[in-house]
Amino acid sequence: MALSDRTLVCVDCGAEFIFSVGEQEFFASRGFVNDPKRCQSCRSGRRAEQRAGGYEGAPREMHPIVCAQCGVDAMVPFRPRGDRPVYCSDCFSNARNSGF
Repeated sequence: MALSDRTLVCVDCGAEFIFSVGEQEFFASRGFVNDPKRCQSCRSGRRAEQRAGGYEGAPREMHPIVCAQCGVDAMVPFRPRGDRPVYCSDCFSNARNSGF
């Protein structure tokens, strides 16, 4: 079946965009089976949001801990489970550099 340029509609902005033969060949070479859903400008905007730290640009949720090695109060970007020691950034870096 011969490929031809296709006109698609962006799910974000509703604008029509061309899905060119070259893009279709590229998608096929990568094994993609679905057509793109967003126009180039919406795709670029979405990538920029993701690189900026998330869709909302919200700051990462931090959780308080007491370092298992030095006892200092610190904040970590994950919720400690309680079954493993948690270290402040300084002690973690020192442990990593020394090979744990």
